[in-house]
Amino acid sequence: MLGTVLRSPGDIRCEEVAEPKIQKPTDAIIKLSASCVCGSDLWSYRGIQPVNEPQHMGHEYCGVVVEVGSEVRNVKVGQFVVGSFCLSDNTCPHCLYGFQSSCERREFMSGAQAPYARIALADGTLVATDTMPSDDLIPSLLAASDVLGTGWYAADAARVSEGCTAVVVGDGAVGLMGVLAAKQLGAGRIIAMSRHKQRQELALDYGATDIVTERGDEGVARIKALTDGVGADSVLECVGTQESMMQAISACRPGGSIGYVGVPHGVSLDGQMLFFAQKNLLGGPAPVRRFLPHLIDLITSRKINPGKVFDLEVPLADVAQGYKAMDERAAIKTLLRM
Repeated sequence: MLGTVLRSPGDIRCEEVAEPKIQKPTDAIIKLSASCVCGSDLWSYRGIQPVNEPQHMGHEYCGVVVEVGSEVRNVKVGQFVVGSFCLSDNTCPHCLYGFQSSCERREFMSGAQAPYARIALADGTLVATDTMPSDDLIPSLLAASDVLGTGWYAADAARVSEGCTAVVVGDGAVGLMGVLAAKQLGAGRIIAMSRHKQRQELALDYGATDIVTERGDEGVARIKALTDGVGADSVLECVGTQESMMQAISACRPGGSIGYVGVPHGVSLDGQMLFFAQKNLLGGPAPVRRFLPHLIDLITSRKINPGKVFDLEVPLADVAQGYKAMDERAAIKTLLRM
C-alpha cells in the first residue's frame, strides 16, 4: 500500500510501505477514513528533530475495524473507532488516574498516514461510535484523535472553569481547539493571541472574546490591561517555545494555572522565578483517551464542530503539498483522504 514516508528534512513522499498485520493478540487493524498532518510532524520535517532513518508518518486516525487480535474484547470488526496518538491499556494505575499518556505500557502511534494502520493495545486505546458516522463528521472525529483532545487537555490542565478568564497562547490547530475547549468548559472571557486574520476569525467563531496581536512583553502588557492588571485565571500554552512559555507564565495571575501542551523545544525555567510566581503548571502529552467518550458525544450530537480547523484537504498522494502548506503557514491543518 502507499503511505507517507519522511526520508530526510523536507523530503516527504507517498511511497510503497508494508501493509500492517496483527503482531500481538491485543492489536487491531483499522481501515482509515482519513488522516492528517500534525503540527508536531513539522519538527522532523524542518529538521529540528533528527531524522536518522526513513519514518512512516502519522499518528492521528479514525476509521473502521477490519481485524482484531485474539485477546481484543472491547471493539469488533465493522465498528467505527477513534483512538489516541498515545496507545494505552487503560487499566494500569496511571490510566485509572486519567493519565493514559503515561500508561505503564504506553506506545506512541505512527504510520497512520496510510489506508490501513495497526493499533496496539486496541482495547484500551480505541473508542467506538454508537453508529457509523456520516462523512461530514469524519473531520471532527479525526480531530478528536489528537488536536482536539490536546487542546481540551490544555484547558483542563489550566483549570478552566465557569466564568473564568482564559488566555490561549498559540493560534495553530491546538490553540484553536483550546479556545473551543475553554468555551465548552464555561470560560467567561477567552483571550486568543494571534496575528493571522484567518486564525483570528476561527478563534472568534470557536468562542474567543478578545484577540491580542502583540507578543512577548507587549503581549503580556496587553493581557494585563484587559484584566485590570491582574492577569488571567487560566492560560493555555500551545506552542512549546521559550517565548511562548514565558508569555504564558507572565500572563497568568498568582494562584492561576497554566496548562502546557506545546512540545517543548529549547525551554528552560528558572526555579526561583517559579517559586515567587506562585502559579500552577501542569502539562505534557495529552491523555486524549480520558476525554474521547465525551468528545465523541459532543461531535456526534453536533454540539461542536472541531473539523473546521482543517482548511486544506488533499489526497494522500499529494501529501507533500499538505506538509509544505503547513510549513509555510498557508494552511492551519491538512486533512488527508485515502
